[in-house]
Amino acid sequence: MAATNICRLTIPLSVNTQQQNSQIHTKNFSSSSSFSFSCKPTSFLHSSSSITTSSTTLFSEGRKRHDNGLIVCKAVTTTTAAGAGAGGGGGTQSKDIDAGQDRLLKVPISNIRNFSIIAHIDHGKSTLADKLLQVTGTVPKREMKEQFLDNMDLERERGITIKLQAARMRYVFENEAYCLNLIDTPGHVDFSYEVSRSLAACEGALLVVDASQGVEAQTLANVYLAMENNLEIIVVLNKIDLPGAEPDRVSQEIEELLGLDCTDVIHCSAKEGIGINEILDAIVKKVPPPPETAEKPLRALIFDSYYDSYRGVIVYFRVIDGTIRKGDRVQFMASGKDYYADEIGVLSPKQLQVDELYAGEVGYLSASIRSVADARVGDTITQYGKKAANSLPGYKEATPMVFCGLFPVDADQFPELRDALEKLQLNDAALKFEPETSSAMGFGFRCGFLGLLHMEIVQERLEREYNLNLITTAPSVVYRVNCLNGDSVECSNPSALPDPGKRKSLEEPYVKIELLTPKEYIGSLMELTQDRRGEFKEMKYVTENRASIIYELPLAEMVGDFFDQLKSRSKGYASMEYSFVG
Repeated sequence: MAATNICRLTIPLSVNTQQQNSQIHTKNFSSSSSFSFSCKPTSFLHSSSSITTSSTTLFSEGRKRHDNGLIVCKAVTTTTAAGAGAGGGGGTQSKDIDAGQDRLLKVPISNIRNFSIIAHIDHGKSTLADKLLQVTGTVPKREMKEQFLDNMDLERERGITIKLQAARMRYVFENEAYCLNLIDTPGHVDFSYEVSRSLAACEGALLVVDASQGVEAQTLANVYLAMENNLEIIVVLNKIDLPGAEPDRVSQEIEELLGLDCTDVIHCSAKEGIGINEILDAIVKKVPPPPETAEKPLRALIFDSYYDSYRGVIVYFRVIDGTIRKGDRVQFMASGKDYYADEIGVLSPKQLQVDELYAGEVGYLSASIRSVADARVGDTITQYGKKAANSLPGYKEATPMVFCGLFPVDADQFPELRDALEKLQLNDAALKFEPETSSAMGFGFRCGFLGLLHMEIVQERLEREYNLNLITTAPSVVYRVNCLNGDSVECSNPSALPDPGKRKSLEEPYVKIELLTPKEYIGSLMELTQDRRGEFKEMKYVTENRASIIYELPLAEMVGDFFDQLKSRSKGYASMEYSFVG
């Protein structure tokens, strides 16, 4: 058993010139436990700080008291029983730790779980992520708010997730501490590239399905992505508290459509907090731990990044092999650039500094990187002196589907627009752009997006986050022109087309779309797609009342109001998934 002892430390709040050699003037211990400080006592003001000696771990909680200019620190010393696991996981009896307050507690690699939440849009991913953070004590109640991980104003206004977000949680299962790394993902089809990046950093996935809506088009797409990454999939039926919930029907639908075993399906209501502990238990029991590769040369996969005006590029990564420590000289294998790791830490979900991260862990890196081109998403981080033999596979390059021109209202803002697009591209790797000149609007950029919503979000972010006034041209697609001399030219602007006398043929991009719809709307949706030059490919009934219809149609026909018409004609019940076919 662990013996807990309380000590009281009183520390001067401020030290002037005459007091520079002041010592701690109150030191009362309730037992003879001895421990030494390896850093200044003021470090106890950080709620996550911990100092370890051979037999004693000190957990501290800062308490400010302004009378007499003193700070009183409450410290709990916990003597760990011999033979406890690394970091004391499962062998510690401190009440504060069991409450999940110390999220930096080191655990063995076998006790790490990396998982993602995937679902169709509006099936409750962000609400479930909120509840997981709340139940594990990761976020204090006073700081908790809806859509906690959705920290962009746009995400909150629209009620959707745009950027993947990571959070480290601590959960005690059968008296043993586990580290759970959650990566929340978007649900909209335009942001499926974000989903693929997060799944590459995980070993498991929570598949969240609305118990009243059932399997939707994006549910299928996300499950296929998870299967491609060989992830352990845990099926969760959300919103079981709704009057229209049909968990038995939806479970059967999942088995028939996706081929997943639903005998252990978890019924939950993220809004009401039902079934949250069962989900956490299932993550610990079913999601495999990362492979133990801490002894190999460092290889870490960058799955996201953003630009901070004070610290430069901040990189989010998953350590695949080896260990990374603060102060290490690291190299980005694709760009070849090297930097010193000024700061590394974990996302909990706020950034918390640590001294090292080892294989299986997810964290962030700040290394005073000023050039956005030096640390791209999908690149591999390795040690400068002990370089890994091969880089990690990275990610499949995103293919832009929709193009439009972005021009500053004030021509003098062109350099600011270029810088803003470069910084935004760091945070949104699916965004592509190239300079463009218009006789009417001057200098600007031709930008490529994954879809109309993606285009709209990027435009709003440029205007809000970078204070730019923009003119946007009508969206268009890229056409391929085959010339008589054998050359092929790709054009996204009519002004760039070769002369009619030089053109042999013109090709346009096609997409394959799959519509999932209740059977009463089949006729109306088939009429819609055929009016848009669609070619019928296949139709099948996935259940007694729902059908899957597959068409191929020109991308140019989808760029306008196709999705709006789809929702209008099906009263919002139909869903759509599309992929580029050529």
